[in-house]
Amino acid sequence: MSKITGIIAEFNPFHTGHALLLSKAPGVRVVVMSGNWMQRGEPAFIDKWLRAEMALKNGADLVVELPVMASLQGADFFAMGAVDILEKLGVDTLLFGSENDTDYQKIAEIYTEKAEEMAAYMQTLPELMSYPLKMEKVWEKFAAVRFDGNTPNHILGLAYAKAAAGTTIQLRTIKRETGYNDTKVGKNFASATALRTNLEDNLDFIPKNSQPLIESAYNTTWDDFWELLRYKITATDISQIYQVNDELSNRIKSAIKNANTLSALTEAVYTKRYTKGHIRRVLTYILLDIPKKFALPESIHVLGFTKKGQEILAQARKNEIPLTTRIGQHPWDTHTQRADAIYQLASPSIPEQTYARKPIIVPPQTER
Repeated sequence: MSKITGIIAEFNPFHTGHALLLSKAPGVRVVVMSGNWMQRGEPAFIDKWLRAEMALKNGADLVVELPVMASLQGADFFAMGAVDILEKLGVDTLLFGSENDTDYQKIAEIYTEKAEEMAAYMQTLPELMSYPLKMEKVWEKFAAVRFDGNTPNHILGLAYAKAAAGTTIQLRTIKRETGYNDTKVGKNFASATALRTNLEDNLDFIPKNSQPLIESAYNTTWDDFWELLRYKITATDISQIYQVNDELSNRIKSAIKNANTLSALTEAVYTKRYTKGHIRRVLTYILLDIPKKFALPESIHVLGFTKKGQEILAQARKNEIPLTTRIGQHPWDTHTQRADAIYQLASPSIPEQTYARKPIIVPPQTER
């Protein structure tokens, strides 16, 4: 087997910057992609099957799904869920974009050596400090890492280093050409945020072979679920939902009386301890009925592959790695499947996301 490079992505939506990242990946390219709900607590702009097809037509060899309760988490838990899948699939290198030239492999080595000390130090930090801020303090103390508040990919890179520590996966980066939240387009690349904000005027930043796919897709936003979320907050016991304690339950139920949008509700609820990102995820947990206790699926859900990707799957089966290629009578992951069913409520034009869907197979003549 040749070199296997892993990429962790949302592709929300897939654009020319993603195509560049794939082109820089040596060997066979394995992508672990978030499904229909994103890390920041929002629905995917277009559904997971279309995004997987776009990736396969532009350089990916295998696209598998990150379960919703790994994709809908803060950086550390998001990274752990994705790296675990890559390791099972035999990936030897993880490639990702970053805003700076940090040696993440060195960071992984530091974490391997000092994980217990770092965990102990975190316990000494103020209880009211948010988890992301605690992790920043830990990295500053043990790895002399600095933060400027505008480097989300750098923060993800540190999470990847932490998740890859003690594995055989090597970390490699390429320079990110656009800011994560940039709403203005650059000369050659646009961020996914810019495309979601104004897709119609920025189609040139979508690979030509994928433009028909994205033009035909329903563009899902939080507005599609706002009334359902209001109902669930008002009429159900949200204290039973994952990461909702009594304090948050009371704050959310009080704020919903006057909030008319998700943004307004988030603004009313967040504090220094509970960041806006955390609140958006909590509101998504409420929408999706995520219980306090859950388990990630053991099986890996395959969204699509090329001939090279098929070889990775064959090796995984040989290594007795559980794979799911079609969901029918027996569920793959009940939380992800319920999340997909709720996602489909956004529009009748969104096709079935779960049952009897087969992996997308891209023949050689249509590969990038």
